[in-house]
Amino acid sequence: MTSPGRTERLVLPGVLTAEQAARTVAGILATQRPDGAIPWFRGHHLDPWDHTEAAMALDAAGEHERAEAAYDWLVRHQNPDGSWYAAYADGDAEAPTDRGRETNFCAYLAVGVWHHFLSTGDEAFLDRMWPAVHAAIEYVLELQQPGGEIGWKREDDGTPVNDALLTGSSSIYQALRCALALAEQREEPQPDWELAVGRLGHAIRSHPERFLDKSRYSMDWYYPVLGGAVRGSQARERIDADWEQFVVPGLGVRCVLPNPWVTGGESAELALALWAMGESERAVQILKWMQHLRAEDGMYWTGYVFDDDAIWPRELTSWTAGSLLLAVAALGGDEATTTVFGGEHLPTGLDPDCCR
Repeated sequence: MTSPGRTERLVLPGVLTAEQAARTVAGILATQRPDGAIPWFRGHHLDPWDHTEAAMALDAAGEHERAEAAYDWLVRHQNPDGSWYAAYADGDAEAPTDRGRETNFCAYLAVGVWHHFLSTGDEAFLDRMWPAVHAAIEYVLELQQPGGEIGWKREDDGTPVNDALLTGSSSIYQALRCALALAEQREEPQPDWELAVGRLGHAIRSHPERFLDKSRYSMDWYYPVLGGAVRGSQARERIDADWEQFVVPGLGVRCVLPNPWVTGGESAELALALWAMGESERAVQILKWMQHLRAEDGMYWTGYVFDDDAIWPRELTSWTAGSLLLAVAALGGDEATTTVFGGEHLPTGLDPDCCR
């Protein structure tokens, strides 16, 4: 099992001891396949976004070789158009179960690669990953709409789904900024990406009508903040406006209104968004509340139906554990994690006249 000495950076009183963090990291490592794939749990599917989030958590815990194996899996199995399928059975690249190619899933490689580079300083890794990142971003930007928002996906036959999701576009905003940071590191300017991220940020901040209405979902509430498009007073106003709707004191964050269901992933991600806003005390409180989802093996149940006092679904997911570890890493000052989610040193792109 991972040594507690390697997880001292993940200690947070009331949330994780070093030994508890080590058990959680060991749980993610046990889920990872020998080829590097990290499914939700063994026997379930892998999606590229959650696979990357789990890999980032491994880097935050010092498990750099295993994180690198996860990114190598993505490079080996990238589609010719720069995409990945939305789901693979138990991480088996030969067994895709959803052949849609979702834009936010594909863009997120850039976040993971930048996080790994900041964690390790490994220039050879960056050089090896750059072609895959470049291809993925180009795939994603083919679906950018005239208003700046990013279309959701392409179907298996290539048909674009141009409707945009606020959560997905907010995640892509973060990914584009990380991709630009990678481009700067390589001294390969990408002016089209700069224009794209400027247009996308403007759409997220100022044009909610350009996105499908998913306001029942807590992710649409906090993701513009988590992805970095909305910060400062606008972020505080956004979070405070719907706090009582989505936050269940003592338990965590609802996934979707009006369901009496709190979920670990949404709770940890909200904590990360709160930290990025400078609200560390509220972030820690949320993480303390979600500890009722922790299992004996150190992993976390996906969610809890509080009207029925029932854990549901009965699954311990790598991405729930990963999101918790990343939130703790940010609160603990892990430099790579704070840079990626704090966003202070990430390029902001250009705000073209067409979006004013």
